Amino acid sequence: MKLTRRGEAGFEIPVAEIDGIFYDASPVGDFGPAFWATGGPKMLEELAAEGKLTPLQLAEEARYGSPVASSSAVICIGQNYAAHAAESGAEPPEHPIVFLKTPNTIAGPDDEVTLARGSEKTDWEVELAIVIGTTTAYCESIEDAAQHIGGYVLANDLSERHFQLAVSGGQWSKGKCSPGYMPLGPWIVTADDFDPSDLNLRSWVNGETRQDSRTSDMIFSCAEIVHDLSQHMQLEPGDIISTGTPEGVAVSGRFAYLKPGDVVEVEIEGLGRQRQTYSAWRK
Repeated sequence: MKLTRRGEAGFEIPVAEIDGIFYDASPVGDFGPAFWATGGPKMLEELAAEGKLTPLQLAEEARYGSPVASSSAVICIGQNYAAHAAESGAEPPEHPIVFLKTPNTIAGPDDEVTLARGSEKTDWEVELAIVIGTTTAYCESIEDAAQHIGGYVLANDLSERHFQLAVSGGQWSKGKCSPGYMPLGPWIVTADDFDPSDLNLRSWVNGETRQDSRTSDMIFSCAEIVHDLSQHMQLEPGDIISTGTPEGVAVSGRFAYLKPGDVVEVEIEGLGRQRQTYSAWRK
């Protein structure tokens, strides 16, 4: 099942694609924490099978909103690809590196991104993100952790590297939390329909390839990440976990950072493609 939200910002309609048919998912509710906590995907399947959902005809030009309507937490994993750790000048981590983004960083996949005020080092990062399906704490095994994953979504974990590294005070979140710095979508694929273990993920800036790797190169798998996090925090339905980016970002020194007018595209097979134009901060 694919879950997406279409329409103008603030007026998106939740849409479920089941067996190739698009349905209005509004009877089950928008795709926020309550949707996952109440077993929303299963409810949608049952209603569709009973003929109780309304099919939709969607205009191709209809905006994609973030398929995550809201979330209590956006959790990110750093340096989860060995080559990216190396280009950042670090050894591969022994344990997952964790930092947080604020929920107001979530944006639609193709929304314009306003660069943070004073930013000269905003960087792109294509990432596979997890949507937590059920309350998760103290998982007993990696297999147990996998059962708490509700779905997967494409993310661009935008980072202001000066804020992150030079004025951070030793942590990274200052460089991660500018509004709109976490475009998600265009859709979520539910975990029962998706294998995240070996997917191509790529990024482009102004049409030029930057990243081209596979999720099989991750140091910690999705289930391993959920297992580890569950030992230290309680994950709630609808929480987002972004699992790290491969090599090919600007912090490597090989590429220029983003500037107004640049266009970034990111893609993961099976999870669609994003395209954002970047603009200067304005009061």
